Amino acid sequence: MNFINHKVKIYTLTILGSGILLACTQTRQTAQPKAIIENSKSGKIVPLNLKWSERMLLSEMNRFPEAWMLDYNKAPKWSYPTAIVLEGAKNIYLKTGNKEYYNYISRFGDTMVKEDGNIISYDLSKYNIDMLNCGNVLLYLYQQEKKDKYLKALQTLRSQIDGQPRTSEGGFWHKKIYPSQMWLDGLYMGEPFYAHYTRDFSKGMDAEKAYNDIINQFDLIQKNLLDKRTGLLYHAWDESREQAWADKNTGLSPNFWSRAMGWYGMAIVDVLDYFPKNHPGRAKLISYLKSYCDAVIKVQDKQTGLWYQVLDKGGEKGNYLEATGSSMFVYTMIKSVNKGYLTKAYKKYAEKGYAGIIKNLITVDENGVVNLNRCCAVAGLGGNPYRDGSYEYYVNEEIRSNDPKGTGPFILASLEFEK
Repeated sequence: MNFINHKVKIYTLTILGSGILLACTQTRQTAQPKAIIENSKSGKIVPLNLKWSERMLLSEMNRFPEAWMLDYNKAPKWSYPTAIVLEGAKNIYLKTGNKEYYNYISRFGDTMVKEDGNIISYDLSKYNIDMLNCGNVLLYLYQQEKKDKYLKALQTLRSQIDGQPRTSEGGFWHKKIYPSQMWLDGLYMGEPFYAHYTRDFSKGMDAEKAYNDIINQFDLIQKNLLDKRTGLLYHAWDESREQAWADKNTGLSPNFWSRAMGWYGMAIVDVLDYFPKNHPGRAKLISYLKSYCDAVIKVQDKQTGLWYQVLDKGGEKGNYLEATGSSMFVYTMIKSVNKGYLTKAYKKYAEKGYAGIIKNLITVDENGVVNLNRCCAVAGLGGNPYRDGSYEYYVNEEIRSNDPKGTGPFILASLEFEK
C-alpha cells in the first residue's frame, strides 16, 4: 500500500522536546516520572517486560510529562483526548498501585481547574459537547480528593447539558456553531460523562429523567444515522439539511468514517458502566452494541484484522488501515465480551484486531518507548476551511503517530486483554 500521498506529520524528538520546553516555561517546571529516570539509566526508558498497557502509558508520560501536553498541546488546554489516556492511567494505577500514575492524573486536574472552579480554556457559552469528556477525570479526582474546586467545575460542566441546544426530538447539537447536527463523536463526548455524573450525584426522578435522556440520544442516532443495508452509521446528520455535506433528502453525511464509528461503540460500552441494571434502556443499548459489532466485523480487513479509514471502501485509492478506529473497535468488542454484553464468539475478532495493531501499527524504539503509528490526526465536517465529508477529504487528512485518540483506546483495550 502506498502512503506517499498522505500528509504524514513526523514529530522528531528535537521538535517535541522544544515544544515541551516551551510549554513548561508557561507553568511550573516538570520532572520526568521517577520510573522513567531510573529505567533510562539502563538504556531503556520503558522496560520491555511490562504489559502493553503500562508500556504505552509510560511512553506517553515520556512524550508528554504533563497530561495537558497530550495531543501535542503547547499550553494547558481542556482537551477531550487527554481524558482517554487518563482513564487508562487510572485503571493501571488501580492495578499496580504505582502512585506516579495517580499523580499524573492529579496534576492535570490541579493545573486545569483554578481554585474558584473555573476550568482553563473552557467556554460554557460555546456549548461544545467535546468539552464534557474530561469531566470524567474530575469525577474520579473529586471522588478521591473531595476538593471543592472540582465539585464547582463539575457542576459547571453539568449545567452545559441543561443548556445544550437540541434537535426537534431532543438530540444534542454537536456544538452551538454546528446547528441542528448530531455527530457520532458527540455520543462519546457527552453521554459517558452524563451517565457517570448522574450515578454519582442524581437521585429519584432527576436520575430517571437523565437516564431516559441518555437513552434518547442513542435512539436518535439509531433512527437517523444508521444505514440499514450495512449496519454501519454515518458520521453525522443535519436535521435542517442545510449543510453542503448533508444529503438533501436524508440529512446524512456521505461516508462511514472509522473513528466516528469507533467513538460510538466506546460510547455505548462506557455508558453501560454507569447505567442501572434495572433500567429498560440497558437492554436496548446492548442490542445496539450487538448490531454495531456485527457491522464492524463485516468490514474488518481479513488479512491484517485492522479497519480502514473509510470503512466500506478498503480497496479504493488512498484508503489506509487506520490506528485510532482500529483500537476503538478492539476495545469496544473485548470489553463487551468481558462484561458479558456479547458472547465469547466475538472475542476472536477482537483478538485478531489487537494482534493486527501490534504487528502492523506498533513500533518500539531502542530505548523501549512504544509508538502507535498511522493515526488520523483529526477529521470533522463543515467549519472553515470547509470539510465536505467526501472520501477524498477523509483519506487526505493529516496522519501522525501517537495520537491520544489512538494510544488511549489501545491502553484500554490492552487492559481488557490483560484481565
